[in-house]
Amino acid sequence: MSALLSAHQSIGIPQPLKLFGTPEQKKKYLPRCAAGAISAFALTEPHVGSDPASLSTTAVRDGDIFLLNGEKLWCTDGTLAELLVVMARDPATKKISAFIVDTDWPGVKVEYRCHFMGLKALANGVISFCDVRVPRENLIGEEGKGLRIALTTLNTGRLTLPAVCAGIAKQCLKICRGWSNARHQWGVPIWKHEAVAHMIADMAATTFAMDSVWMLASQMADRGGYDIRLEAAAAKEWNTVRAWEIVDTTLQLRGGRGYETESSLKGRGEYPIPVERMMRDCRINLIFEGSSEIMHLFMAREAVDKHLEVAGAMIDPKKATNEKLGALGGILGFYAKWYPPLWLKGFSALSQYSDWGPLASHLRSVERSCRKLARESFHGMAVYQAKMERKQGFLFRAVDIVMEIFAMSATLCRTRRMIDDGHPEAQQAIELADLFCRSSRRKVRRLFHELWSNDDAVKNRVAASVMGGRQAWLEGGVLDLGLDERAFQTRSLVELRKQLAETDAIPAATG
Repeated sequence: MSALLSAHQSIGIPQPLKLFGTPEQKKKYLPRCAAGAISAFALTEPHVGSDPASLSTTAVRDGDIFLLNGEKLWCTDGTLAELLVVMARDPATKKISAFIVDTDWPGVKVEYRCHFMGLKALANGVISFCDVRVPRENLIGEEGKGLRIALTTLNTGRLTLPAVCAGIAKQCLKICRGWSNARHQWGVPIWKHEAVAHMIADMAATTFAMDSVWMLASQMADRGGYDIRLEAAAAKEWNTVRAWEIVDTTLQLRGGRGYETESSLKGRGEYPIPVERMMRDCRINLIFEGSSEIMHLFMAREAVDKHLEVAGAMIDPKKATNEKLGALGGILGFYAKWYPPLWLKGFSALSQYSDWGPLASHLRSVERSCRKLARESFHGMAVYQAKMERKQGFLFRAVDIVMEIFAMSATLCRTRRMIDDGHPEAQQAIELADLFCRSSRRKVRRLFHELWSNDDAVKNRVAASVMGGRQAWLEGGVLDLGLDERAFQTRSLVELRKQLAETDAIPAATG
């Protein structure tokens, strides 16, 4: 239900029109959405996943209309939507534009409803467009600005996921608390065994942090005036991974009853607690609205952008020696002011944060970690230079540090607000924040160490060996599933049906 509502409200018609729509578009379509018309966001294609700039759906200008042709995959709400936001490319200029499309128009067709590991009730499908006539007034924003509209819309859309994941964590905590009190092993409730107690303590502290992360990011979005691209990406990535870990822990604590379906539990007389379903439904959160890897790459690019802006000429192999020498003065001038304070201001005394009470040491750790990360990012640029963008092991660890710092900051600020407001649960919040920050600081120290001490080179060699076929012997001894090159081809459903109509050949895989 949350996926259906999120796709409609935050990336379907309402949000793009709120941000980029004309008064006429808002007047025509927003009341229709408010009255119950479901909308969808059509971006992904069979050959295009996380790289929207490569999409192939076309919109050809013909006077006052655009002719839309193409196919969209995994269009959430697509099989029941009345309205679509469709991203399409002008084949002449290669620029992408965004359009409002009514699914009742001729040429719009639901080709297939997709089915997934989880989200069984989600109305997700393949949508095709064949010479769909889209009036010019249905262009959202400026022509050729569709990619910007898509990415801006996705920023806000991502904020649904960290909130949903915090809700999942709360539900899991409630299940584990009830089960660990009721379930006895060796004469005591299972939570009194230290291994289980540690699981529950970490779950509670992490849930509090997840709640703080989505609240901070969402409040920044609601207040306006911020570029929340990084905060939205960090909140989405950090909370979705933590939710998956917490659901996994919940299933482990429930044991066989966690793995058993709710209908089976009910069938034999037990209360149908749906942990198995939660796990299936939760897994998608690490993939849609930008996969974990894409979120890391996005944040990593932002982290090194300033260095590339300042010192890019020095590491650009295309620049001549005289150009590099010409840029040297500006580079040295910038870093002479920027770099030393990262060391000198890092020796902050604990008394500087004395009004934060028991949280003071954690806040000082956040500040010091920020400065250290800035230094290490610069050191990485100095060592790897033009190869830095390929050092994803280094960059991803740096991003993981960023996200831990962000989560600690959100948790500490929320706790401080609760203290200042005299919140009745402020003392409990301090306890949770303290435990979370202790664990997070330990993780940050490990990640800093692994920036420079790791097995990245060994893993790269082994991966090349596997992909070169030298480790194919390891795949022997298993059932042959027919996984030849054809098994991994991505196909357009419309193209496949044309091919079948021409050849009358029906591959076994399609029935």
